[in-house]
Amino acid sequence: MTSAKPLNEFGYRPDDLTVEVSELLVATADESDELVDRSVSKVLQMLRERMQMDVVFVSEFTNGQRVMRQVAAPADQPVVKVGDTAPLEESWCQRVVDGRLPRFIPDASALPASAALLKKLPIPVGTHISTPIVLQSGEVYGTLCCFSFHPQDKPNPEDLKKLEFTARLAAQKIDQRRIVRPAPESVPEWQLKPK
Repeated sequence: MTSAKPLNEFGYRPDDLTVEVSELLVATADESDELVDRSVSKVLQMLRERMQMDVVFVSEFTNGQRVMRQVAAPADQPVVKVGDTAPLEESWCQRVVDGRLPRFIPDASALPASAALLKKLPIPVGTHISTPIVLQSGEVYGTLCCFSFHPQDKPNPEDLKKLEFTARLAAQKIDQRRIVRPAPESVPEWQLKPK
């Protein structure tokens, strides 16, 4: 009989999803944008598989729109694609951020606030989990969301913690990418003189 690996300071075992997510995102922290984007795509795919969700995505809130920045979805059902936009105020993402919808919805049809929204969607939503991506400045970048097309048999409230953890790491990565070197205080004057 083998003993289980001990919990770390965050309450997770080393082979837990959160550890794998953090290793993947932190390992590419100093890499080029292409590698960063690739790591986020892998993380979303990992979340999708482990949480048994149909769609997982990162959205950005910009200019009154919700823009899909990264998406993991079934290849045969591309219901959401990178670059898709929608009015922010009409999105489930905004409703989660401002508290009109809970972050964890086991069955969207059973909750009156989300059941009313289902009628307006072109796709089914069963279990829905979402959390804001909050940058160091306190600005809400967007959300990390996932949903299944049908309610899960045994939705796990712990999945919200996994999303929140991943959203914090994503926020750190976004903050790193937004760091801009300050302009020099003085610039030498150059003059071209003919010989």
